[in-house]
Amino acid sequence: MTDRPKTPLLDKVASPADMKRLSDGELVTLAGELRAETISAVSETGGHLGAGLGVIELTVALHAVFDAPKDKIIWDVSHQSYPHKILTGRRDRIRTLRKRGGLSGFTKRSESPYDCFGAAHSSTSISAALGFAVARDLGGNCPEGLGDAIAVIGDGAMSAGMAFEAMNNAGHLGKRLIVILNDNEMSIAPPVGALSSYLSRLYAEEPFQELKAAAKGAVSLMPPFFQEGAKRAKEMLKGMTVGGTLFEELGFSYIGPIDGHDMDQLLPLLRTVKARATGPILIHAITKKGKGYAPAEARDDKGHATAKFDVITGKQVKTPSNAPSYTAVFGDELVALAAEDDKICAVTAAMPSGTGLDLMAERYPSRCFDVSIAEQHGVTFCAALAAGGMKPFCTMYSTFLQRGYDQIVHDVALQNLPVRFAIDRAGLVGADGATHAGSYDIAYLANLPNMVVMAASDEAELKHMVVTAASYDAGPIAFRYPRGEGVGVELPARGVALEIGKGRVVREGARVALLSFGTRLAEAEKAAEQLAAKGITPTVADARFAKPLDKEMILRLAREHEVLITLEEGAVGGFGSHVAQLLAEEGAFDAGLKFRSMVLPDWFIDQGSPSEMYAEAGLEAADIVTKVLDVLGVAQVKGQRA
Repeated sequence: MTDRPKTPLLDKVASPADMKRLSDGELVTLAGELRAETISAVSETGGHLGAGLGVIELTVALHAVFDAPKDKIIWDVSHQSYPHKILTGRRDRIRTLRKRGGLSGFTKRSESPYDCFGAAHSSTSISAALGFAVARDLGGNCPEGLGDAIAVIGDGAMSAGMAFEAMNNAGHLGKRLIVILNDNEMSIAPPVGALSSYLSRLYAEEPFQELKAAAKGAVSLMPPFFQEGAKRAKEMLKGMTVGGTLFEELGFSYIGPIDGHDMDQLLPLLRTVKARATGPILIHAITKKGKGYAPAEARDDKGHATAKFDVITGKQVKTPSNAPSYTAVFGDELVALAAEDDKICAVTAAMPSGTGLDLMAERYPSRCFDVSIAEQHGVTFCAALAAGGMKPFCTMYSTFLQRGYDQIVHDVALQNLPVRFAIDRAGLVGADGATHAGSYDIAYLANLPNMVVMAASDEAELKHMVVTAASYDAGPIAFRYPRGEGVGVELPARGVALEIGKGRVVREGARVALLSFGTRLAEAEKAAEQLAAKGITPTVADARFAKPLDKEMILRLAREHEVLITLEEGAVGGFGSHVAQLLAEEGAFDAGLKFRSMVLPDWFIDQGSPSEMYAEAGLEAADIVTKVLDVLGVAQVKGQRA
């Protein structure tokens, strides 16, 4: 580990109030120290680096000018909030970031009054800022008071419909609020679509005439990177109709573009806005993701997310694994299928590399679509692709697919269209915590008519499920798989289509049946080994399908065993609930069957390693053993897990 940076000015900042005593020159120095401390901290913890480095100067300027926590600074998505956390009394804990019991990787209301609004999904900040502004004007209150509302939103996040719904409402209401468009031409991947290249003209009306003149002069002084942003703004303006910019048409006063790393521009502009703003204002700041750290600037994603790394070289420290990731297995199998079937296409929402679709995009760019941060649009886009005779794979993280649920119901399931939902990051995901956990997709999909829902128990099963989805044309079908590496099973050269609604028994036993849906199968098999040492030999089965259920297999397990226990990496209301419904309808409980369902608990599980999170959830092998012994009435040593 390298020595930590020397930060004499930052050492004196225990809260933003301490920054009020610093001169503008000292604030520039403070920004440099804050950048060094952020790099040092994330090198020890891993996490989102590039986004925070891109807003260092903006973070310092906002806290120097405004009066948080009375003034509400809302970070959209908030993976750029590490510097904000350092300046707001949490520097002593910053090296616990994303660890069990440590600081969250996102803003979190319960963590600090300076985190006025929790976030981890994109494009919510303007809606939240408007809510705070209206609450202020209606006489609402909170312990810290209600002052200005400032939303900091990236150009990628601005592509989502929710951001424009909020701006439309804010322009209509005319409340004083400040939106800072942090334009770095990057979200996770380079943003796509017409909006990402839309930069509007400089604001020309009172009370900001002097700002217009200052901004014009500033453009020529910008480094080439920022001059290009201003050039794009001018070029886009040529194609616009007379009547003003999009932001102005929505009712916002527009200022920019300005250099978001130049404190000589940021500080006077923010002070003027604070002193004079009367309605909604949008400040357009051009920034550079990963700014000030060469290894991050050199990466394609600008250091968006990183494991622990060496500060000098930027080389990441990753635990080696012999097993491929589930994401890579999916991506490889999909590309192989696409080579054989030109009707196969794929859609993602700003996550091509995260979902493995970068492989598809490289090989078949005309059949791979990144719709930007627009899950609702992405789902309906897939529905129409299916209606048009294509075979779309709607490829999204479980937590992000939630945002398109209305479209899943009305545009896909109701019309029985064969959209294939590839659901990455199913279950508990580790350091990103509750906001990114894929806890609910089993429940929210399996209750829909026409929907087929599968879960892979290992990477080989995932290959089979990709092929199953591709060959299924009778309606919508979904398959879920977790983050990270597979369990290390031997992979077939190619997957084969599974029979819809048919599971498999992997171990025959007696008295107790463990029926797993998803990757808890490995824990069920471990539990079976531990139980065998106690004289109990469970049957272990892989359901494969939550809908339709393998009724024949489940009812056989119910008839031939005293106890049936289901396991799943999902919330109550999912696979176990459907099994219980089947057993009740078939009278299995009347015959004396003892049934239990092991699911995620009814609370949000904070970040930690996946094993720590599953231990809290009570879904590890030892928990399964304890459950079996409890149901059988076998005495255990009190206070110990079996």
